[in-house]
Amino acid sequence: MTAPPFEPRAPWWGADLQTVRNILLPRPRELPGGERLLLTMPDGDRLAARLDRPAQSLQRPLVVLVHGLTGTEASVNVMRTAHHLVREGWPVLRLNLRGSALSRPTSRGRYHAGRTEDLAEALRQLPADLVRHGVVLVGHSLGGNLVLKFMGEGPGEAPVLGAVAVSTPLDLAAASERIQSRRNAVYHLYLLNGLKSEALAPGAGITLEQRAAITAARTIREFDDRFVAPCFGFQGAADYYERNSAGRFLRSIDRPTLLIHAMDDPWIPAADYEAVDWPSLAAVETAFAPGGGHLGFHDRASRVGWHDRVTAAWLARKFSVA
Repeated sequence: MTAPPFEPRAPWWGADLQTVRNILLPRPRELPGGERLLLTMPDGDRLAARLDRPAQSLQRPLVVLVHGLTGTEASVNVMRTAHHLVREGWPVLRLNLRGSALSRPTSRGRYHAGRTEDLAEALRQLPADLVRHGVVLVGHSLGGNLVLKFMGEGPGEAPVLGAVAVSTPLDLAAASERIQSRRNAVYHLYLLNGLKSEALAPGAGITLEQRAAITAARTIREFDDRFVAPCFGFQGAADYYERNSAGRFLRSIDRPTLLIHAMDDPWIPAADYEAVDWPSLAAVETAFAPGGGHLGFHDRASRVGWHDRVTAAWLARKFSVA
C-alpha cells in the first residue's frame, strides 16, 4: 500500500517516546452511546464487547477491533483507533478477549496468542444485522497475531472480508526474547506484572498449583512455559510460540490483509519483518514506517495516529460502498 510518509511529532522523538506516549498523556474520553454485548462461548464463558456506531448509517462492514497483551477495549491505542474509525463512518466492535479485565467478570478461562476458536465463536454470536455487510478484523500487537493466524487458518463461514494487523509480532519466541532484553527491562516488568494481575484476578478458574506457577514466574517466558502452555496442552513455551506465531500463517491468507508496522518497534525485531518475501504474498499489503515505536505512530501531519489514518484509508479503498 502507498502510505503517506511518517514524520515524528515533537517531542515524541525515538521509538521509546513514541511507545510510551499513550500512557503519559490523559486518556481520551469514551465515545457516547456505546452498546454492551456479551458473546457466549461453548463452555459458558462470555466475552464482553462494546459496539459504537457512526452518526450516519452507511453500508459498510463492521470493524471488529482486538486488543493486545493485557489490554482491553479501554486501552488508549484501542480507544483512539475506535474513535477515528467511527468518525470516518465505520461501526466498530471492540472485543475483550476471554479473561481480559473487562471479560473476567463473565469468564473463568483466559486467552492466548493463538486462541482463534474464541474469535470464530465471537463472530458467530454477532447479531445478523451487525454483520450483513461483512466484517473486517483489526488487531493490535498480540491481537494482530491472533487476527493473522485466524486469517491464515481460513475464516470458514464467518463473513470476514479482510483484516488489518498493527505492530504485530510475527515470531512469538523472538518477540519474547526481545522484550526480555536489558534495554526493555521496564517494559518487561510492566507487561509481566500486568499478566500476573490478569491471571490472578478474582473469578479466574485456576488451581493452587497454577497460582503458584504464576506468582513464581520471573519472566514472560517462564509465565508462558509454566502457566499458559500447560493450560492449553502445549509442550512448554517453545511449542506454544512455534504453533501460534503469525508468521507461519501469512502464506495461507487469501483475503485482503494489511500489515502496519514501525521498523524501530522496540518490542518486535525488525529482522522478523525484513525476512519475509512480501511481494510473494498475493493477498497481503504492507505499510511500514521507519519510526513510530510500538503502537505509537504520533506524527506531524495529524493528531490522529499515522496507523489509524492508514487503516481508515485502506478500509475505504477496499470496502466502502456508500
